Amino acid sequence: MPDSLARLWSVDLPREHGFEPLIVEGELPVELRGTLYRNGPGLFGQRGVRYAHPFESDGALTAIRIGGGTAAGAVRITQTRGLREERAAGRMLFGTRAPWLRRIRNLVKGDHKNTANTSVLVWQGRLFALMEAGRPTELRADDLTTIGESNLDGAIVSWFSAHPHRVAARRTTYGFGLEYGRRPRLHLYALPDHGPARHLGTLALAGAPMLHDFIATETHLVFFVSPVRVDIPRVLLQLGDFEQLFRWRPELATEVICVPIDRPAEPVRFMADAFFQWHFVNAFDQGGEIIVDYVRYPTFESFHSLGQLGRGGGPGALAHGRLHRAILDPRARTLRSEPMSDLGCEFPTIAPGSEGRAHAATYLVLGELRGLGKFETASRTLVRHDLPPSQHVTEPLFVPRPGAAHLDDGWLLSLGHDGPSERAFLAVYDAARLADGPRARVWFDHHLPITFHGTFVPEGR
Repeated sequence: MPDSLARLWSVDLPREHGFEPLIVEGELPVELRGTLYRNGPGLFGQRGVRYAHPFESDGALTAIRIGGGTAAGAVRITQTRGLREERAAGRMLFGTRAPWLRRIRNLVKGDHKNTANTSVLVWQGRLFALMEAGRPTELRADDLTTIGESNLDGAIVSWFSAHPHRVAARRTTYGFGLEYGRRPRLHLYALPDHGPARHLGTLALAGAPMLHDFIATETHLVFFVSPVRVDIPRVLLQLGDFEQLFRWRPELATEVICVPIDRPAEPVRFMADAFFQWHFVNAFDQGGEIIVDYVRYPTFESFHSLGQLGRGGGPGALAHGRLHRAILDPRARTLRSEPMSDLGCEFPTIAPGSEGRAHAATYLVLGELRGLGKFETASRTLVRHDLPPSQHVTEPLFVPRPGAAHLDDGWLLSLGHDGPSERAFLAVYDAARLADGPRARVWFDHHLPITFHGTFVPEGR
């Protein structure tokens, strides 16, 4: 039996269901009304065959409706085209554990499975499950059933990343998508709050990178293209498993790309020392400089550690990420970066409405999903709440109280996991009193696998 952390990365969702009443422990705030959406793996293999890495897993979307002091929860495996074809065939057809000849056939045809297993986008009232290597997968918000892939009325010409970022001042959500091939390219997208999605432009890339996230200010889209490259010979010959398709090449350094939103054909590009990042916190303009907060790793080792964790290996996958602040000077083409905390952390978020401008606090998962923290930017101090050894917690989301009088006036929501009972729970914290622990917990009657990212939609939006 794997330990409680390894279970999150390796044990399938035991059952799917629509919205069911959940058990409330403590007292939910009466003013907290809306739906929390979370996305992550749901199936870690099929018919006795394990996927090579958790990132290959089939996605499951979880939703928790909160209102009037009560809660209801739903969770379903996202029925992508690839998963439906595999179930109809009764065997694995996609991914690095599929038979070699089938993998070659998929490569020649340009066919792969969109696992829809990473993040959530709610845009103009529509609900989408996202992953890096595919288009958005649309679902029905009322019951989480799958509608199918969408190119957003023709705007998405390649893939669409799992990490779109909204810029509040522009009332627009920005995203990107990679296009591999003989000439790898980076596509830029804009999804306004009102009106159609738009393709902003295309940038040529020197190689085929793994690019998980980016960040936006009120004037720029910023990319740190770390020196992780797709191993082209292995891909062409379909040799090895998922982890072996990517190589860490620090001699290539990290490319910084600053794209003016209003002039996307005029990017500023320069090189910096090699480092890796999964996630950004936020970015904002300061004079002629761009300030970028992010979680930095010295190498790409966390990718392989997560794969080992999914196979029952030991912890340590996320222990080396550190909260950093980078100062970019596009005119001088320089990047200076310094740690803001020496604690291992991941899955950073900020208060909605602060995107693209200076933010007061960063909310974080600490260590190996062992607690939550609020890092206060001005004082550079950390307020934290640590969980019991048998529990783990995921990405925290701040929800402001309606009519909030100050920045801390609201709640912090995080989906948690209890090892002994093998049940998942939603923890609801008073954001101003994080160290006191959750004021309420909302319990499922079953296990939920790890969820990576999500969003909260207030009632009426």
